[in-house]
Amino acid sequence: MRVTARLFAAAAEAVGANEVTVEASDVAGLREVLGAASDTAGPVIRQCAVLDGGVRRDDTYVLAEGATVDVMPPFAGG
Repeated sequence: MRVTARLFAAAAEAVGANEVTVEASDVAGLREVLGAASDTAGPVIRQCAVLDGGVRRDDTYVLAEGATVDVMPPFAGG
């Protein structure tokens, strides 16, 4: 499935883009593809929340063809 991932903050920095379109059938596959984008991307992407339709999805969640998901790193308040 082709999906578009919108990346924010540290996720975008680690992957080197604010938005990418990749082949992934589920969230785990998306994490794998994004994590391979750079030497530092893997650890960052593993910590990120993946949201589809504004709802956080786990790694087993199956992505729909053409979906747009948000990849959000953890945020700290202050």
